[in-house]
Amino acid sequence: MNRVVRRFRGLPLRSRLALLVTVAVAFAVAASAVACWFVVRNVLISSLDDALDNAKVQPAWVSDRVDAGGQCLRTIIRGDADNPDIFKETVQVVDTGGGHCVIIGKRSLEVTSDDTEVALNGTGHAYHNATASNGDKYRVLTYPLDGRPGLAISVARPLSELDDTLNNLVLVLTVVAGIGILGAGAAGLWVARTGLRPVDQLTEAVEHVARTEDLNLRIPVEGDDEIARLSESFNSMTASLASSRDLQQQLIADAGHELRTPLTSLRTNIELLARSEETGRAIPPDDRKALLASVTAQMTELAVLIGDLQELSRPDTGESGAKVQVVALHNLTRTAIERARLRGPELTITAELAPWYVRVEPPALERAIVNVLDNAVKFSPPRGTVEVTLDRGKLTVRDHGPGIPDDELPHVFDRFWRSPSARSLPGSGLGLSIVARTVRQSGGEVTVAAAEGGGTVVTVQLPGAATPPPGEMPSL
Repeated sequence: MNRVVRRFRGLPLRSRLALLVTVAVAFAVAASAVACWFVVRNVLISSLDDALDNAKVQPAWVSDRVDAGGQCLRTIIRGDADNPDIFKETVQVVDTGGGHCVIIGKRSLEVTSDDTEVALNGTGHAYHNATASNGDKYRVLTYPLDGRPGLAISVARPLSELDDTLNNLVLVLTVVAGIGILGAGAAGLWVARTGLRPVDQLTEAVEHVARTEDLNLRIPVEGDDEIARLSESFNSMTASLASSRDLQQQLIADAGHELRTPLTSLRTNIELLARSEETGRAIPPDDRKALLASVTAQMTELAVLIGDLQELSRPDTGESGAKVQVVALHNLTRTAIERARLRGPELTITAELAPWYVRVEPPALERAIVNVLDNAVKFSPPRGTVEVTLDRGKLTVRDHGPGIPDDELPHVFDRFWRSPSARSLPGSGLGLSIVARTVRQSGGEVTVAAAEGGGTVVTVQLPGAATPPPGEMPSL
């Protein structure tokens, strides 16, 4: 059995479907043929019983041909000189002890308990099958011999009348069933080929993508069945993969472009220092100090850019390895504000922070808040003010800088995007991209808009609660 199952599973899907359809149809045809045979047989037997009932021999006629001991005085053989084929049935008399004699016919029939019971009771009747002395099968009707207690009359006709019809029916059903099964096999193969044609197209498409890495291939979608849904899913998958590859290539290109500028400047400054050492021409102390400061700044810029790229290389699913835990957002924001004050000591940063607890990755969220505050500090005018508020999970950071033009607002979260007016300032153009992704992974939303009266307002909304969950202590 296991070998058959393994061999079946080893067949192509098209062959398996065709075989299953053929087997199912064969089973249905066979069941229908058997049911038809039994129905016809029962109908024929019922008709034969009706014929026997109509062919009953009158008891008075039988009594005249049976002596006092129940023995037949004379047996009438069908087709003899006295009675040429008057009777088509075999008639015999049965007593309570199983004794019997033939009145009409050539062969006697076996006596069953049904016959003796009718003779004993003297009432009722019984239909049953019996075997003649030559082995032929007969259908028998036994009923009482009125006026002669203990005797009954059995009228019988051969079952060969049914067998011939049933044999012909078996032949017809066999031929029809065979044709039906062959037709079912052909139809099953056609259905399998037609039904699996979209699957073949999908297979060819997958093989083409695997062979050529062409993600622009699309499968035509027809209808709204499962195959159409599978085609749509494949098209969506290839479109997503193509978009992901394009974003990856764009990220590599943008990263290369952003890295080229500080690396070029760093190489130029180092070459100047190296040439000074090689030629023995000393660089004036002030210029040398400026060169070293420039090298330090460029290395710092490179370190920040590489850190931002590492942050963006994390999967969007949030699987960074950091533990998600309950964090006091107000304390996290207060820590970020202290760091921002170190970057802009001449600025005034006001804070109104209501308690709010969120479930996030603390390092990622802290970095995002620091990026928001860094932008506010970077674009604030000297001795300006940055206003920070936290109310019911809504963190708002507002500066009084030059603001962002309306046509540039849709691009502020794009990777490496920098406003033309800010390209001379330090930065990688990845800060707000990191903020948007971190907030999104934390289940929140972030928006950037022009503030009333000038400046920019950044709003971060995070789900949480004003009190920590029972049994959990916030990390900050």
